[in-house]
Amino acid sequence: MSTRYFPSGVVASPHHLASAAGQAVLADGGNAVDAAVAANLVLAVVTPYHCGVGGDLLAIVWDGVARGVRSVGAAPAGATPAAIRAAIAAGHGSVATALPGTDGMPSLGSLPVTVPGAVAGWAYLLERWGSRSLGALAGPALRLAEQGFVVSSHAAVHVERSRPQLTDQPGWAAIFGQMRAGRRFVQSELAATLRTLAEDGPDALYRGRLGAAIVETLQAHGSTLSAEDLAAHEAVAVAPLAGSYRGLDVLELPPPTQGVTALTALGILSAAGDALPSDPALAAHLQLEAVRAALADRQEHLADPAVMRVTPDELLALLRLRAIAAGIDPDRAGSWPVGRPAPGGTAYLCAADADGLLVSLIQSNFVGFGSGVVARGTGIGLHDRGAHFRLDPDAPSAIGPRRLPPHTLIPAVAVQDGRPRLVFGTMGGDGQPQTHVQLLGHLLDRRLEVQAAIAAPRWVVDVADGSVALEADVDAGVVAGLVRRGHVVRRIEARSHLAGHAHAIAVTGHGYAAGSDPRCEGAAVGG
Repeated sequence: MSTRYFPSGVVASPHHLASAAGQAVLADGGNAVDAAVAANLVLAVVTPYHCGVGGDLLAIVWDGVARGVRSVGAAPAGATPAAIRAAIAAGHGSVATALPGTDGMPSLGSLPVTVPGAVAGWAYLLERWGSRSLGALAGPALRLAEQGFVVSSHAAVHVERSRPQLTDQPGWAAIFGQMRAGRRFVQSELAATLRTLAEDGPDALYRGRLGAAIVETLQAHGSTLSAEDLAAHEAVAVAPLAGSYRGLDVLELPPPTQGVTALTALGILSAAGDALPSDPALAAHLQLEAVRAALADRQEHLADPAVMRVTPDELLALLRLRAIAAGIDPDRAGSWPVGRPAPGGTAYLCAADADGLLVSLIQSNFVGFGSGVVARGTGIGLHDRGAHFRLDPDAPSAIGPRRLPPHTLIPAVAVQDGRPRLVFGTMGGDGQPQTHVQLLGHLLDRRLEVQAAIAAPRWVVDVADGSVALEADVDAGVVAGLVRRGHVVRRIEARSHLAGHAHAIAVTGHGYAAGSDPRCEGAAVGG
C-alpha cells in the first residue's frame, strides 16, 4: 500500500466503515470535527474491543493554533485504597487480574471503572468546532448497531482473546460474547442508547436514564460510583505540551496522559545528536534506550496533575534530557527500572478538511473491551481506566476520590514555523509513545513517506521486564545488533496487533498525504 493523496480532506481510522462514515460527512459539507465524531461513533459500534460509549476521549484540534481537549473520567468520590481492598474482600473484583506494580488494583469488573468521558468529549468537540449535531452524525453508527455488521476474522481474534477473562463479567457474554467471525452482529440495546444520545445529548448519560443504568450496574457489583460522580464530569480545554524533534515542534497532551513520556524520549534523542545514526541497529538501540528512560519516568511520576510531585517542565528540562542522553552507552543496554505494563485497547483516528481544520483524536476502553462490565439495558461496555491506579496510598498514582487515573492516550500534532505538518497517533498502551518515536524517526530521519513510515516493522519495549518485542520482518542485522548490546529480545509476528495501529495525515502544498496501518482493518478515505 502506498501513501494516498487527497486535495481537500481525509479521514484515517482503524476500521474502513468508520473512515467511510467520516468521508461521507466531509462530502456532504461537514468539517473535520464533524467527520471525526461520526467516525468515532461508528468505531464505538464496530470495534467495541477498542473503544466505545463507555470509554474516555482526548484530542488535539488545529484551527490555526493547537487546542487540547481532555475528557478523562475521574474515580468515584468514594474510591480509596481502603475502600477498594474492602470491596475485594467482599468478593467484588480479584487481585488476580491486577496489572503488575498496582499493589493489587483489579483490572476487570466494576472496581476499575471510572466515569466515562467519551460522550462529553464528542459534545464538547461539536459545540466548539462542529457544524452538525450529535444526532445528525449518529446515523451511520445507529444503522450498524440496529441492522448489524459482519464480524471479520480480524475482529474475532480480539473477541476470542477476551472471552476467557470476560465471560463471567456482568453482561459481557450476553452482548459481546455473541460476536463470531463471519456472522452478523446486532446491538439493539446500543442502538437505543445511541438514539437516546442523539435526541437528548450528553445529559442522558451524565444526568439521565443511561447514567442511572451505569450506576445501578456498578453499585450492584461493589463500585461506589454514583450519579453525583457522573454529573460532576466535564470535558475541558488543556494546553498541549511542546517538545522539539528535528526542527519540528511536537505537541502532546499533558498529564494524566503519557504525552510527556513521548516528549521525553524525543528530547533525549534530540540531545544525543542531530540525526539518528546510519547504522540501523545503533539507531534502534538509541531509540530503545531513550524510550526505556522515558518509561521509567512515567512509572515514577505520572499521575493526576493535581497530585504529581514534579511538573512536566521539570521532566523535560533541557539539561536533564542532555544528562540522560550522555548516560546512554552506544554499545550496551542500560539497566532502566521496569514498570507497570499498560496493555493496548484503543482507537486512534485523524481527520482534515478543505479549510485546514485538523483533528487528532484518540478514544479508548483501555484494555480491549475494558472492564468487561456492560451497563444493564444499554449495551454500553464500561472501560477499566482505573486499572492503572495503585492501592499504595502513598504513591502519586494512588486511587483517590475524584482523582484522574494515569492515562496512556496521546493524540499528537507536529508543527513547523507555526504551521501544522502532521497529525498522528496510535493505539497500543505502553507502545503509544514508542510508536510516536519510531514514526517520527522514519519520517524525519529516514525520510520515508507517510504510509511507508506507518507500515515499517516496529519494536515494542515490554515495561514489565525491559525486554524488546520485534516484529518478524525487522531486519536480522538489527536484531543481532540489539542482542550484541545486551537487549533481551523476542520475536512477534509481522504486522502484529501488539505493535499498535497508527494513522497519520501530513499537510502538503497540494492538500494532504495520509496513511493507515496495515495491522488493522482501517483505511484513509477522502477526496
